[in-house]
Amino acid sequence: MSDQSHQPSAPRIAGALYLAIAVFGGFSIGYVPQAIITQGDAGATATNLAANLGLFKMGVLADIAVIVFELALTVILYVMFRTTHPTLSALALIARAGMITVMGINLLIWVMPLTFLSDLLGQGEGENRMMMFFAAHDLGVYVWQLFFGVHMLALGWIVAQTRRAPRLLGWGLFIGAFGYLLQGIVKLMFVDLAPLNLLIIALLVIVTISELGFAIWLLIWGPKRLA
Repeated sequence: MSDQSHQPSAPRIAGALYLAIAVFGGFSIGYVPQAIITQGDAGATATNLAANLGLFKMGVLADIAVIVFELALTVILYVMFRTTHPTLSALALIARAGMITVMGINLLIWVMPLTFLSDLLGQGEGENRMMMFFAAHDLGVYVWQLFFGVHMLALGWIVAQTRRAPRLLGWGLFIGAFGYLLQGIVKLMFVDLAPLNLLIIALLVIVTISELGFAIWLLIWGPKRLA
């Protein structure tokens, strides 16, 4: 069977991967840290980690799944759009691959406290090291967001320019990508300006809606339009 006969399934797989990443990433990045980390209280965080070790490891497993899904999605998106715009497709591929690399390093930082877990409770030095790793992990998220922002700029422009996908979704991805870029820059420079924060929130809302819309479009209409 030729490769072209498999082509219509690629968008559907991409859409499914998008949604899977949203679910697993929401759990590992959104829920688990909130359940474990008590800001400004290393002792309480160490107690939470020891008491919720199973939840912490489930979050690690979810992170691993996200990395695997991201690898697959990155390749599929490149294959789908490389004939539409080769240069931007290559840029999107490289940027998202860079993001995945940072995510892998960030996962290593996240699990480091497990290497000295037995020394945590009641040990100020161990608790402080744990908080240092968790803080580094938080900053690492903003580092990979920079790569992701570049990817979304390229992907959004491709989708906006092709006649095979809704241009509105493409512009949403492109414009919203600046939310990831601005948030990464602001957080890594430790800048806190209320108007800028509001702009970032607005852009992130746009890109989130656009990403979900793009995933659903890939699942339902993509196989016919991108065949």
